[in-house]
Amino acid sequence: MRKAFSRQGRLDGGRVLEVDLNLNCRDEIIPVLRSLQHVYARPILRDQIIMLIEHDVLGEGSADRGREGLDYWHILVLAAAKLGCNFDYDRLQDLAENHRNLRSIMGLGEWKNLDFAARRIRDNICLLTSETIEVISHALVAEGQRLVPDAVERVRADSFVVETNIHYPTDSSLIVDGLRKVIELCVPLANALGLEGWRQQVQLLKAMRCVARQIDRIAAKKGPNYQQRLQTEYAKLLKKSSRVLVRARALCAVLQKTPAACAGIGDLTTLMTFIDRTDRVRDVARRRVIHGETVPNSDKIFSMFEPHTQLYKRGKAGEPVQFGRLVLVYEDATGFIMHHHLMARDAGDRDVATEQTRIVQARCGGKIKELSFDRGFHSPDNQTELSELVENLCLPKPGRKQAAEQTAAASATFHRARQRHPGIESAIGALQSGNGLGRCRDRGETGFERYLALGILGRNLHVLGRVLIARENAECAAGRSQRAA
Repeated sequence: MRKAFSRQGRLDGGRVLEVDLNLNCRDEIIPVLRSLQHVYARPILRDQIIMLIEHDVLGEGSADRGREGLDYWHILVLAAAKLGCNFDYDRLQDLAENHRNLRSIMGLGEWKNLDFAARRIRDNICLLTSETIEVISHALVAEGQRLVPDAVERVRADSFVVETNIHYPTDSSLIVDGLRKVIELCVPLANALGLEGWRQQVQLLKAMRCVARQIDRIAAKKGPNYQQRLQTEYAKLLKKSSRVLVRARALCAVLQKTPAACAGIGDLTTLMTFIDRTDRVRDVARRRVIHGETVPNSDKIFSMFEPHTQLYKRGKAGEPVQFGRLVLVYEDATGFIMHHHLMARDAGDRDVATEQTRIVQARCGGKIKELSFDRGFHSPDNQTELSELVENLCLPKPGRKQAAEQTAAASATFHRARQRHPGIESAIGALQSGNGLGRCRDRGETGFERYLALGILGRNLHVLGRVLIARENAECAAGRSQRAA
């Protein structure tokens, strides 16, 4: 059983609109709670968001059946605090049970005891789809731009990498990861069918790890003829891994004939997926190490468990190589992240600039008058098409000569936009350090998209709360910002 929120007043507190926040406290939770309080005070906006959450959580089920679940408003508050303040689920559990103001914003008094186990919070938040969270974020941005109408006129955009939660990938370590998972899935299935060949599972994996460690030593120390020694060890690893995969495929062939045998024991589809991924890494290792080929990134896989991960060499100081996904964000003059887009693995900045700008401009009703990018987004086609979409476009050209010519002929508006553009790095830094988007802690591509959307939602809630606090009292610490628009 679920409901939107409790409409019954409580004697022990829990009245959302009566929560008195300490606006002289600079903790990041204060603006988030203030923005949630504002949403609750606007019934149209609140009901719109709750209907979106209900659609994801309830689906085709009935709200009047089953055991009591968290209210939709509880889920919104917990999802907002999750990455609005960059909490993990254990920290969120402790705050949901003990933080007086957070519980009051959730509509809970001091006498009301609910089970807020970390697992339960995670399961409820994971019911939300990335699309729903994005729509909620757009509704909050629209509310913020209603309060600050001029904010939408000046926009800047840039991209950054959100890293996936993986170890540094090498061919040998990925092969061992794949074999470990294949063996882990094969052993219970083989035992259930009474098949032989997996009795020495521990020794099999130990032998693989021994060869992989030797490869790591050779690659680290190098020395004379290290390429030849590396090829010898890789040949051993490929030979040993081939034997395991042959056995695994034979087991899959038996299970395909008797699919009922693996019911409740293991997933045949998952097993075949890991076999294919391991074979793909083996093929890359053979081509790269044994045959000396240069393998393109499109043929590589950088994680057995996060196969959507891509390698980026962006020349950033301290991070020359990043493993994750590239995200494009648009920020307005107030600091709201108006739009974000998770790029495809093979897409770059130039490929998506025009398409995403068209989407943002359509959503804003053509109100964007000034838009700035960095030179990585420039192409002749982008220059032409973006100039038709935005009145004042700042899209610097690459190259010293043509950049100098563009600067000499540019208007004062172009120069102001270019001077203002580096401020978006502040927003990106806030997303990475304050909203958990430095590294995604959720699993799978679906989890990555949801985590990204939650981070953007948390940032917009924080900005909305800061705007509201500044309107009430510009001198209080919670409403101050040294960041220039």
